[in-house]
Amino acid sequence: MCLEVICSCRKKTFRPAGEVYQMDMLAPMRLYTLSKRHFVLVFVFFLICFGLTVFIGIAGPRIIEETKYPVFTNAATNGSKTGPFSLYSPPLSTYNQQLWLTCSIQVSQSDVADFKQPFQINVLLKGVMQDASVMHITDDVHQRLRMLHCAPQRGCDEIIVMHLGYLNYTQYQVNVALKGLENLTYGIRNVTFMWKRYNPSFSQGEIWFRFVFVVLTFMVTCMFAHSLRKFSMRDWGIEQKWMSILLPLLLLYNDPFFPLSFLVNSWFPGTLDAFFQALFLCALLLFWLCVYHGIRVQGERKCLTFYLPKMLIVGLIWLSAVTLGIWQTVNELQDPTYQYKVDIDNFQGMKIFFLLVVVLYVLYLVFLVVRACSELKHMPYSAFVYSPSKNAMYDSQLKDNPAFSMLNDSEDEVIYGSDYEEMPLQNGRAIKATSKYQDESDSD
Repeated sequence: MCLEVICSCRKKTFRPAGEVYQMDMLAPMRLYTLSKRHFVLVFVFFLICFGLTVFIGIAGPRIIEETKYPVFTNAATNGSKTGPFSLYSPPLSTYNQQLWLTCSIQVSQSDVADFKQPFQINVLLKGVMQDASVMHITDDVHQRLRMLHCAPQRGCDEIIVMHLGYLNYTQYQVNVALKGLENLTYGIRNVTFMWKRYNPSFSQGEIWFRFVFVVLTFMVTCMFAHSLRKFSMRDWGIEQKWMSILLPLLLLYNDPFFPLSFLVNSWFPGTLDAFFQALFLCALLLFWLCVYHGIRVQGERKCLTFYLPKMLIVGLIWLSAVTLGIWQTVNELQDPTYQYKVDIDNFQGMKIFFLLVVVLYVLYLVFLVVRACSELKHMPYSAFVYSPSKNAMYDSQLKDNPAFSMLNDSEDEVIYGSDYEEMPLQNGRAIKATSKYQDESDSD
């Protein structure tokens, strides 16, 4: 009876000579059990969800609200053309999130030649309380150099006067003076300021949208962790290990602390959101490098030779992004007229360094993809669904079941050794049966 069971197990274990048998030494992925129809349905479902989010974004409320504030039209004197102008913002709430003040200058002639004129903006910012009292945010007048650029048929470019990353007051009073445009060749016909802020309807929709994605991400993370609970961590594939890292980071990317931005008048929630986004995106970049390199490097992947170079490249990208965000936030807190896109001179070194690291990353990724393509023809199709299949056998089951271990160890194996030879194929999962022992198992 025992011999019949052993022979039966052998017949199920081996395949005809010359075929490669997929033996999942690691936790098998659900992808291996998907049919073509299921595979197509997964992609169709993903495209439907993506299209639904795009449709919601198009059909939803506008992101930015704008309020024009024309302060000068056809004045007779040059003194009033450059200010100072006293401006009051529209009533604000925390749902407006941020506030911008921009300036558009219209010259007297429509057929102007392309020209650039540097000038200076002086800004004094005050906050209006709910009881209509005015508070001096800073006693200093902020001074910034700007460039007036006008072109034929297009007019003059819009100029950013100031930006507030968070709102401490229900209204703001801004005194603006334009210095250096008094002797402009074409003359100024009109000056228009524009207040820009987030639409409260969009902010409310953003709160619900992020809440839904936080809940969905949490559910997917729990389901994925539940599917891997019966497998030892050493049996996880590289994709499954990375999914266990990326899913919690995706949860932070959706920012469960986002509602704090509307409850706390502070720069910290916005900075925390930017930090989480940079962390997830850089982890995704590191995942691509590790997966494509992992196709060629099997077995033990040492930290010093496999992970450290990749972490160094991606870490520099993350450091550059976080430094840029913190630098801008700190400077805007001290001076609302600060703009890194305009005051780019201080960022030339950071910009060049960031571009060099990005180019190095792209070249390294292309190299790994090209090298991996030569290995794909020897591998089963993989990298999409990483959760283990329902009928997967895991290592702890095999170790804890002595009957199964005895069935796999026949007398022939004890005397003559194993009746198959392990082949160093991809992912440590493929074992090729020799024709000699295949014939013996069939004869049994």
